[in-house]
Amino acid sequence: MNGSSNAQPLRVLIIDDEKNLRDSIAAYLQTEGIEAQTAASGEAGKALLEAERFDAVVVDLKMPGMSGLDFLTWLKEGGPLLPAIMISAHGDIKDAVEAMKRGAADYLVKPFNPEELVVRLRMVVENARLAASASAMQTVADKTVRRNAAALDANWIGSSPAMKEVRALIERVAPTDSTVLVTGESGTGKEVVARLIHRLSKRANGPFIPINMGGIPENLIESELFGYEKGAFTGADSRKTGLCELASGGTLFLDEVGDMPLPLQVKILRMLQEKKIMRLGGSRQIPIDVRIVAATNKDLEQAVKQGQFREDLFYRLAVIRLRLPPLRERREDIPLLAQLFVNRFAAEMGRPSLFLSSDALRVLQNYSFPGNVRELENAVERAVILSEGPQLLGKDFSFAGSAMGEPSVLSASDVQPRTALVPNATGASNDSGQKGEIKSLEELEKEAILKALAFYNGHREKTAQALGITRRTLLNKLKEYQIDE
Repeated sequence: MNGSSNAQPLRVLIIDDEKNLRDSIAAYLQTEGIEAQTAASGEAGKALLEAERFDAVVVDLKMPGMSGLDFLTWLKEGGPLLPAIMISAHGDIKDAVEAMKRGAADYLVKPFNPEELVVRLRMVVENARLAASASAMQTVADKTVRRNAAALDANWIGSSPAMKEVRALIERVAPTDSTVLVTGESGTGKEVVARLIHRLSKRANGPFIPINMGGIPENLIESELFGYEKGAFTGADSRKTGLCELASGGTLFLDEVGDMPLPLQVKILRMLQEKKIMRLGGSRQIPIDVRIVAATNKDLEQAVKQGQFREDLFYRLAVIRLRLPPLRERREDIPLLAQLFVNRFAAEMGRPSLFLSSDALRVLQNYSFPGNVRELENAVERAVILSEGPQLLGKDFSFAGSAMGEPSVLSASDVQPRTALVPNATGASNDSGQKGEIKSLEELEKEAILKALAFYNGHREKTAQALGITRRTLLNKLKEYQIDE
């Protein structure tokens, strides 16, 4: 069975002090489309591996000078990362065990069928590549987790009573391995919550693998989740490790789980119950160790009644249920969230510190935000791009879902008391930036500090954070402008 003409052929190094044997092995491998090079000793093989690239090595056990076991020790401790197959004329089980301990991927006793050597070579090379790919993916996942973890506290969405309850529940359930079902409207931050659960769990050093169940075509989703064996279907030219397997040791986040087709629900249920999966085209069960966090914006209980979602799977996923409130139910978080996004986008765009005018806050707090936090984030990004002065004004904000860019105003019954509005220095509600008068930068800076202090009730740490400056800088400005809190 020759390799694909488009794929790079395998390169194998054969190390054996018997010239006839190593040459015959090399000749047979060449007929199978495998490039082979030979070395008569462990020392010569070592020199070749240091100078050239190989995919695998076949090494004899008994050789003068550096033995096969000594070669394996060097390969394991300081040589290149590639699989080795040990060959020996002695079928001693002790030799085989010792070879495996020193890192051999396989062991063959002379004389052996060269076809068997080809099969085993391709298998150990494929396994090594899969392991390297999984390791690389986990490294990427770990970096993503660390990067997100660094921003999570900054991005924790609000200090409203509703969000304090959510945070308290997260901190209680995160250390367990129980499955969690996060519900809420689109844009409420379900993946942020899932990542926080992972970060606070005992699996924090493992991978966090998110899967959008509604974003993968139905005919591909099983192969993405469970992987497949070579030859499982047309085009399956090699084995593929599935995302469930890659998530082992960490957290698997099933987003939009309500969009999962019924046949797949059966397999996910079996995975949850048995902690095992089977690759497509495979014949053996593969144990996995994952914690499941699922999320949906749908009413799964209603979907169960309508026969669109399995009841047994629903109860397996909803061991812990966590509802994220929409932004309109926690509007006291809007000023903090908006200023957080302002600071981030201003820094990304190289803008000097910006802050929200009272007029801008009034616009934001009177908008219904059907897209929740995600829509607020997008609106702030547009405003930072479009704004010209040191303040973001109400006119800088537009909302994609509103006619002519005008914000949709909530009804009186939906509006809670707007205690978070920032008054200006005189207590007037009109924004001085809209009166046409020109102020110096010092006056604008002083006004910004006064508004922020008023909003945060004199709390210096929060004021400095909202303004995008350090506490020390704020203290110096208070002294400079003779501001008495």
